[in-house]
Amino acid sequence: MTAGPTGGGHTVGGDDAGAPHFPDARVIPLRAATPQDPTPPGPISGQPPTTDDALAAALAFLRRRLSGDYTVDEFGFDPDLTESVLLPLLRPLYRTWFRVEPLGLQHVPDDGGALVVANHSGAIPLDALMTSVALHDDHPAHRHLRLLGADLLFRLPVVGPLSRKHGTTLACTADAERLLGAGELVGVWPEGYKGIGKPFADRYKLQRFGRGGFVSAALRTGTPIVPCSIVGAEETYPKIGDIPPLARLLNLPYVPVTPTFPLLGPLGAVPLPSKWLIEFGEPISTVEYGPDAADDPMLVFNLADQVRETIQLTLYRLLGRRRHTFRG
Repeated sequence: MTAGPTGGGHTVGGDDAGAPHFPDARVIPLRAATPQDPTPPGPISGQPPTTDDALAAALAFLRRRLSGDYTVDEFGFDPDLTESVLLPLLRPLYRTWFRVEPLGLQHVPDDGGALVVANHSGAIPLDALMTSVALHDDHPAHRHLRLLGADLLFRLPVVGPLSRKHGTTLACTADAERLLGAGELVGVWPEGYKGIGKPFADRYKLQRFGRGGFVSAALRTGTPIVPCSIVGAEETYPKIGDIPPLARLLNLPYVPVTPTFPLLGPLGAVPLPSKWLIEFGEPISTVEYGPDAADDPMLVFNLADQVRETIQLTLYRLLGRRRHTFRG
């Protein structure tokens, strides 16, 4: 099965020669800025489904996949797979392992475009996944967060295609503007590898926010910027070292050394059960500046710095609120 072209010139799919033929999923265009779809099916309250419910849901999902009765948008986002498979796999981490406590959800709009900007940490980007679960399961409108990811993500086998289906697209201004203009909720982690790969000694110290491309996208589309501060991800994989030769061999930005990896082998890949807090701050309006303001480098820098300072101060406050790293 193939899907249509994605943003940034990427495509999803491949050569189906020799494979059994199934009906194709419908490829749907991005929605206009309209209210979100009604509450999606499936458990979102955190309560585990009964055995009968789980079996019925699994059979219904299989029937939809075999009949092609599901949709994929032009970026490769597959809501059916996300809600039926990917989110249920992430919920145990969210509810039980990290015990994520979302705060300030009322600051995220119920509908229309908005840009969530968050700090990045933890060696592996679990913070982006947990934020997407928070906004889908605990926000009143159950919104899907469309993540912006680095190009490395899409080169990884298995992870790359699943990221597309989860709603992630290339972190570029053009794709961000298209999603925001279509009324989507978009998430960006502007620290990039500098944030997620920083040493544990520098935990909760924000790195540079790049050139502020996320601000330009928000200005051109007139969408609000929602600062998001995440406490807890830094302790999941405390990075105490690096293995540069192996990183170069694998063409990765880093290969982290943590207290449990590579010492414990595969067990070292299990994240430590830190207590998480995710707070969404008051949105910063951009509509009054107008689209042409995106070409003003001083304004872009000032807004990016305002977002960064807001997140940094909130991190300090949340760290004071969290009584213990693991007990919460």
